[in-house]
Amino acid sequence: MERVLVIGGARALGAAVARRAAADGYEVVVGARDLAAAEALAHEIGATAVRVDLQDETTMAAAAARLTDGIDHVVTTGSAPHDVRAAELDHDQLVAAFTAKVIGPMLVAKHLGPVLRPNGSIVLFSGVVGWRPGPGSLVKGVTNGAVEHLARHLAADLAPVRVNAVSPGVVDSGAWDRLGEGKAGLLSRSAAGTLVGRHGEADDVVDAVMWLLRAGFVSGETIHVEGGARHRTA
Repeated sequence: MERVLVIGGARALGAAVARRAAADGYEVVVGARDLAAAEALAHEIGATAVRVDLQDETTMAAAAARLTDGIDHVVTTGSAPHDVRAAELDHDQLVAAFTAKVIGPMLVAKHLGPVLRPNGSIVLFSGVVGWRPGPGSLVKGVTNGAVEHLARHLAADLAPVRVNAVSPGVVDSGAWDRLGEGKAGLLSRSAAGTLVGRHGEADDVVDAVMWLLRAGFVSGETIHVEGGARHRTA
Protein backbone atom coordinates (compact mmCIF):
# COMPACT_ATOMS: atom_id res chain seq x y z
CA MET A 1 0.00 0.00 0.00
CA GLU A 2 1.40 3.39 -0.99
CA ARG A 3 1.62 6.08 1.65
CA VAL A 4 0.79 9.72 0.99
CA LEU A 5 1.37 12.68 3.30
CA VAL A 6 -1.08 15.52 2.70
CA ILE A 7 0.19 18.78 4.19
CA GLY A 8 -2.64 21.20 4.80
CA GLY A 9 -4.77 18.08 4.85
CA ALA A 10 -7.14 19.06 7.64
CA ARG A 11 -9.24 21.54 5.64
CA ALA A 12 -10.59 22.57 2.25
CA LEU A 13 -8.82 21.03 -0.76
CA GLY A 14 -6.23 19.31 1.42
CA ALA A 15 -8.96 17.47 3.29
CA ALA A 16 -10.64 16.55 0.00
CA VAL A 17 -7.37 15.05 -1.24
CA ALA A 18 -6.89 13.14 2.03
CA ARG A 19 -10.42 11.73 1.88
CA ARG A 20 -10.08 10.63 -1.74
CA ALA A 21 -6.66 9.08 -1.19
CA ALA A 22 -8.00 7.07 1.73
CA ALA A 23 -10.99 5.96 -0.35
CA ASP A 24 -8.64 4.93 -3.16
CA GLY A 25 -6.66 2.66 -0.87
CA TYR A 26 -3.66 4.82 0.00
CA GLU A 27 -2.26 4.89 3.51
CA VAL A 28 -2.85 8.53 4.39
CA VAL A 29 -0.97 10.76 6.81
CA VAL A 30 -2.79 14.02 7.46
CA GLY A 31 -0.30 16.81 8.11
CA ALA A 32 -1.47 20.16 9.47
CA ARG A 33 -0.42 22.99 11.74
CA ASP A 34 -3.53 22.29 13.84
CA LEU A 35 -2.80 18.78 15.09
CA ALA A 36 -6.22 18.40 16.70
CA ALA A 37 -7.94 19.08 13.37
CA ALA A 38 -5.59 16.66 11.61
CA GLU A 39 -6.32 13.97 14.19
CA ALA A 40 -10.08 14.50 13.85
CA LEU A 41 -9.97 13.97 10.08
CA ALA A 42 -7.54 11.08 10.44
CA HIS A 43 -9.95 9.36 12.83
CA GLU A 44 -12.78 9.89 10.35
CA ILE A 45 -11.00 8.38 7.33
CA GLY A 46 -8.81 5.76 8.99
CA ALA A 47 -5.55 7.66 8.63
CA THR A 48 -2.82 8.92 10.94
CA ALA A 49 -1.93 12.51 11.77
CA VAL A 50 1.24 14.50 12.20
CA ARG A 51 1.89 18.16 12.91
CA VAL A 52 3.45 19.96 9.95
CA ASP A 53 3.63 23.76 9.96
CA LEU A 54 5.10 25.20 6.78
CA GLN A 55 6.25 28.21 8.80
CA ASP A 56 8.23 26.01 11.23
CA GLU A 57 11.05 23.86 9.86
CA THR A 58 11.34 21.88 13.10
CA THR A 59 7.91 20.33 12.49
CA MET A 60 9.05 19.08 9.09
CA ALA A 61 12.14 17.49 10.59
CA ALA A 62 10.00 15.86 13.29
CA ALA A 63 7.55 14.52 10.71
CA ALA A 64 10.40 13.04 8.68
CA ALA A 65 11.73 11.36 11.83
CA ARG A 66 8.33 9.68 12.29
CA LEU A 67 8.23 8.50 8.68
CA THR A 68 11.66 6.93 8.34
CA ASP A 69 10.13 3.71 7.02
CA GLY A 70 9.31 5.65 3.85
CA ILE A 71 6.55 7.49 2.03
CA ASP A 72 5.53 7.44 -1.60
CA HIS A 73 3.96 10.86 -2.10
CA VAL A 74 3.72 14.31 -0.53
CA VAL A 75 0.95 16.74 -1.41
CA THR A 76 1.32 20.24 0.01
CA THR A 77 -1.63 22.64 -0.19
CA GLY A 78 -0.66 25.33 2.31
CA SER A 79 -1.08 29.05 1.75
CA ALA A 80 -0.95 32.30 3.71
CA PRO A 81 -2.72 34.96 1.61
CA HIS A 82 -1.66 38.61 1.85
CA ASP A 83 -4.06 40.31 -0.57
CA VAL A 84 -3.02 43.95 -0.53
CA ARG A 85 -1.66 46.56 -2.92
CA ALA A 86 2.09 47.20 -2.99
CA ALA A 87 1.79 50.34 -0.84
CA GLU A 88 0.19 48.27 1.94
CA LEU A 89 2.65 45.38 2.05
CA ASP A 90 3.55 44.08 5.49
CA HIS A 91 7.00 42.48 5.70
CA ASP A 92 6.08 39.65 8.06
CA GLN A 93 2.92 38.70 6.16
CA LEU A 94 4.87 38.86 2.90
CA VAL A 95 7.46 36.45 4.26
CA ALA A 96 4.70 34.16 5.58
CA ALA A 97 3.07 34.06 2.15
CA PHE A 98 6.32 33.10 0.42
CA THR A 99 7.10 30.58 3.13
CA ALA A 100 3.76 28.80 2.74
CA LYS A 101 4.01 28.51 -1.04
CA VAL A 102 7.73 28.41 -1.83
CA ILE A 103 10.16 28.30 1.10
CA GLY A 104 8.14 25.82 3.15
CA PRO A 105 7.77 23.30 0.32
CA MET A 106 11.51 23.58 -0.38
CA LEU A 107 12.19 22.71 3.25
CA VAL A 108 9.67 19.87 3.00
CA ALA A 109 11.80 18.54 0.15
CA LYS A 110 14.90 18.94 2.31
CA HIS A 111 13.53 16.88 5.19
CA LEU A 112 11.10 14.47 3.51
CA GLY A 113 13.02 13.96 0.28
CA PRO A 114 15.34 11.44 1.98
CA VAL A 115 12.38 9.27 3.05
CA LEU A 116 10.56 9.48 -0.31
CA ARG A 117 10.79 6.26 -2.28
CA PRO A 118 12.50 6.62 -5.71
CA ASN A 119 9.24 6.07 -7.63
CA GLY A 120 7.45 8.63 -5.46
CA SER A 121 6.30 12.17 -6.06
CA ILE A 122 5.60 15.59 -4.65
CA VAL A 123 2.56 17.61 -5.71
CA LEU A 124 2.66 21.35 -5.04
CA PHE A 125 -0.26 23.77 -5.17
CA SER A 126 -0.19 26.92 -7.28
CA GLY A 127 -3.23 28.96 -8.43
CA VAL A 128 -4.67 30.70 -11.46
CA VAL A 129 -3.95 34.17 -10.07
CA GLY A 130 -0.28 33.52 -10.87
CA TRP A 131 -1.25 34.02 -14.53
CA ARG A 132 -3.92 36.70 -14.06
CA PRO A 133 -2.30 39.90 -12.69
CA GLY A 134 -4.56 42.41 -11.01
CA PRO A 135 -4.67 45.03 -8.25
CA GLY A 136 -4.48 43.47 -4.81
CA SER A 137 -3.22 40.09 -6.02
CA LEU A 138 0.47 40.99 -6.14
CA VAL A 139 1.67 38.62 -3.43
CA LYS A 140 -0.69 35.78 -4.30
CA GLY A 141 0.18 36.15 -7.98
CA VAL A 142 3.94 36.11 -7.52
CA THR A 143 3.96 33.26 -5.00
CA ASN A 144 1.68 31.10 -7.12
CA GLY A 145 3.68 31.87 -10.25
CA ALA A 146 6.85 30.90 -8.43
CA VAL A 147 5.42 27.46 -7.71
CA GLU A 148 5.60 26.60 -11.42
CA HIS A 149 9.36 27.21 -11.40
CA LEU A 150 9.71 25.44 -8.06
CA ALA A 151 8.13 22.29 -9.56
CA ARG A 152 10.58 22.35 -12.48
CA HIS A 153 13.68 22.88 -10.41
CA LEU A 154 12.74 20.48 -7.60
CA ALA A 155 11.98 17.83 -10.23
CA ALA A 156 15.53 18.15 -11.52
CA ASP A 157 17.02 18.26 -8.04
CA LEU A 158 15.12 15.28 -6.60
CA ALA A 159 15.01 13.03 -9.69
CA PRO A 160 13.92 10.27 -10.04
CA VAL A 161 11.31 11.47 -7.53
CA ARG A 162 8.72 13.33 -9.58
CA VAL A 163 7.61 16.86 -8.70
CA ASN A 164 4.57 18.55 -10.24
CA ALA A 165 2.11 21.29 -9.40
CA VAL A 166 -1.64 21.75 -9.67
CA SER A 167 -2.94 25.25 -10.37
CA PRO A 168 -6.65 25.55 -9.51
CA GLY A 169 -9.01 28.33 -10.42
CA VAL A 170 -11.85 29.40 -8.12
CA VAL A 171 -13.14 26.17 -6.62
CA ASP A 172 -16.06 25.54 -4.30
CA SER A 173 -13.91 23.73 -1.76
CA GLY A 174 -15.46 25.16 1.40
CA ALA A 175 -12.83 27.89 1.66
CA TRP A 176 -15.33 30.49 0.40
CA ASP A 177 -18.09 29.61 2.87
CA ARG A 178 -16.82 32.45 5.07
CA LEU A 179 -18.27 34.91 2.54
CA GLY A 180 -21.81 33.91 3.43
CA GLU A 181 -24.27 35.18 0.83
CA GLY A 182 -21.37 36.66 -1.14
CA LYS A 183 -20.11 33.18 -2.03
CA ALA A 184 -22.73 32.65 -4.74
CA GLY A 185 -21.74 35.89 -6.46
CA LEU A 186 -18.07 34.98 -6.39
CA LEU A 187 -18.70 31.58 -7.90
CA SER A 188 -20.99 33.07 -10.55
CA ARG A 189 -18.36 35.61 -11.60
CA SER A 190 -15.76 32.88 -11.68
CA ALA A 191 -17.93 30.72 -13.94
CA ALA A 192 -18.37 33.64 -16.34
CA GLY A 193 -14.60 34.06 -16.52
CA THR A 194 -13.91 30.51 -17.75
CA LEU A 195 -14.15 28.90 -21.16
CA VAL A 196 -16.28 26.03 -19.86
CA GLY A 197 -18.95 28.20 -18.25
CA ARG A 198 -18.80 26.93 -14.69
CA HIS A 199 -16.80 27.30 -11.51
CA GLY A 200 -14.61 24.53 -10.20
CA GLU A 201 -15.59 21.81 -7.77
CA ALA A 202 -13.24 20.19 -5.27
CA ASP A 203 -13.39 16.93 -7.21
CA ASP A 204 -11.98 18.66 -10.31
CA VAL A 205 -8.79 19.45 -8.42
CA VAL A 206 -8.64 16.19 -6.51
CA ASP A 207 -8.94 14.25 -9.79
CA ALA A 208 -5.84 16.06 -11.08
CA VAL A 209 -3.87 15.41 -7.90
CA MET A 210 -4.71 11.72 -7.90
CA TRP A 211 -3.75 11.42 -11.56
CA LEU A 212 -0.38 13.01 -10.85
CA LEU A 213 0.32 10.52 -8.08
CA ARG A 214 0.04 7.75 -10.67
CA ALA A 215 1.51 9.56 -13.69
CA GLY A 216 4.94 7.98 -13.62
CA PHE A 217 6.15 9.70 -16.81
CA VAL A 218 5.19 13.25 -15.79
CA SER A 219 7.58 15.47 -13.85
CA GLY A 220 8.33 19.18 -13.63
CA GLU A 221 4.88 20.14 -14.92
CA THR A 222 2.08 22.44 -13.78
CA ILE A 223 -1.44 21.17 -14.46
CA HIS A 224 -3.98 23.98 -14.80
CA VAL A 225 -7.42 23.12 -13.46
CA GLU A 226 -9.34 26.35 -14.04
CA GLY A 227 -11.66 25.83 -16.99
CA GLY A 228 -9.46 27.83 -19.34
CA ALA A 229 -9.67 31.01 -17.24
CA ARG A 230 -6.11 31.94 -18.22
CA HIS A 231 -7.20 32.09 -21.84
CA ARG A 232 -10.36 34.15 -21.38
CA THR A 233 -9.65 37.68 -22.64
CA ALA A 234 -13.00 39.29 -21.85
